[in-house]
Amino acid sequence: MLAGRDERARVRGAQRGSVSDLEALFRLHWPRAHRAAYLVTHDAQAAEDIAQESFLAAIRALDRFDRRRPFGPWLHRIVVNRAIDWTRARRLRSEVELTESLPAPESGGPPGRDVLAALARLSAEHRAVIVMRYLLELTPGEIAEALDLPRGTVNSRLRRGLDTLADER
Repeated sequence: MLAGRDERARVRGAQRGSVSDLEALFRLHWPRAHRAAYLVTHDAQAAEDIAQESFLAAIRALDRFDRRRPFGPWLHRIVVNRAIDWTRARRLRSEVELTESLPAPESGGPPGRDVLAALARLSAEHRAVIVMRYLLELTPGEIAEALDLPRGTVNSRLRRGLDTLADER
């Protein structure tokens, strides 16, 4: 991970148009951005698209980015918000297309997929805060700031999401 000072220098360079600094930021943050998108959407193609679109959005808004703040949480806010929007849109499309309920998808799968399957069954809002807290290792305060939510809402969503996961065990 780039040290805070190095990352700020890369952001400053990218804001001035340095392709190498932009590439360095991309290489550093792509894996976590893609993973966060996947864990919220549970769709590999959508995660790829969302992560790419999020980086493009970040590049377009780079002139408004406050260099005193870390780049990663700002980017992850964009990624997670876009992933939540995508998940909501998919749910709405499904509701419109389906006139009667379909059987539940098969829950079986290779060992180790249990967590991903359980996350996929959570609402997008609960999934997002759990992914940000336990997989991206952000603090509840950072999550609240990133998603523009009160900290109590973040804590509530974490608790409800974790309770739902525990009930499925």
